[in-house]
Amino acid sequence: MKDRPELAEMILDQVADAVIFADRSGTITRWNQASTELFGYSPQEAIGANLDLIIPEHLRAAHWRGFDAAMTSGALKLQGRPTLTRAQHKSGRKLYVELTFALVKSGAGGEVMGSVAMARDVTERVEKERAARAK
Repeated sequence: MKDRPELAEMILDQVADAVIFADRSGTITRWNQASTELFGYSPQEAIGANLDLIIPEHLRAAHWRGFDAAMTSGALKLQGRPTLTRAQHKSGRKLYVELTFALVKSGAGGEVMGSVAMARDVTERVEKERAARAK
């Protein structure tokens, strides 16, 4: 099968997980439909915005330290392992999300172009687990 960029776009727009690509400066340049459903921002609102759009204020400094280190070193601390963290919905509501990250590089071993994050809402699960532990 020939390279079909339109197929890649259809896949990204139809997967259940949020897929967000940010360039080296942390500017969002790809925002799929699941990202809109999870975070409440339309593509028009999110694309061109900084990742701070969905990062709670108290987590921003740590996020940017890790992001900048990954952009500089070309390596991720988590190496694709999922991590649980907080995110922020457009309404201001805090979410628990499970994220995986990958660096996007130009060609094999090429320059880091940015980072892609895949996110899913696990708020309900985390809240149920916390309630069960509190009993």
